Amino acid sequence: MEGLRIASAEIRRPDLRWPLPPDLRQVMTGARVTALRRRSKYLLADLEDRGTVLWHLGMSGRMLIEGHAPGEFHRDPSIYARHDHVVLRMETGTTITFNDARRFGMVDLIREGGGHPLLDHLGPEPFDDAFTPAYLAAAFAGRRVPVKQALLDQRIVAGLGNIYVSESLFRAGIDPRRAAGRIGAARIAILAGHVRDVLADAIAAGGSSLRDHRQATGELGYFQHSFRVYDREGQPCLRDGCTGHVRRIVQSGRSSFWCASCQR
Repeated sequence: MEGLRIASAEIRRPDLRWPLPPDLRQVMTGARVTALRRRSKYLLADLEDRGTVLWHLGMSGRMLIEGHAPGEFHRDPSIYARHDHVVLRMETGTTITFNDARRFGMVDLIREGGGHPLLDHLGPEPFDDAFTPAYLAAAFAGRRVPVKQALLDQRIVAGLGNIYVSESLFRAGIDPRRAAGRIGAARIAILAGHVRDVLADAIAAGGSSLRDHRQATGELGYFQHSFRVYDREGQPCLRDGCTGHVRRIVQSGRSSFWCASCQR
């Protein structure tokens, strides 16, 4: 898409999670995509002189690519066309489709020179230079909320999800129930390093395919085969020398997995 013009845009329903902008088709049709970006869990397509299209995949959304180089992308027959909600046809003939079976995803417009409430208060990205142990220690200072909840707060660090927080806390040996403000600076430094390491490992493995996630090529991700605690309730801890077992609790509506023997 980058550098190319959108020959046509087809909007097949008026809403997803929220109503779609009524002029979405008109804004995208004929627009040149000057850049593709990501901020937190949002995809951003900058349009020349027309603002930015903001996408969120939600629980089951995916971007499908068809008509590109033969064999490069694959559409699984189980991905039904009735869930194709936004279809973009590029000037090269490639088709980009936003497919979302459960419609928890969203598409919106950021007008030229404007902002967006979903992006305005996001914290730094885990791979940003601003995400340092000192920054994380300052963000945690005085907070009584569990560290698991603090790491999922997009205002503190943008883009972390439930799986990767559980895995990061395990690697750092930190109990997800511990108050964020009661973790010492040395342990916070270790945690910050493991957050980056877990994400780097997951990206290299193509993500985690538990139910819906697929790579753009249609292939599964493989990081789920490297889980140390996530989705392993009742199984032996995988840390060398630990004889504990993985437990599960619910925090803020999300499952937390951890070993009570070696995470303190």
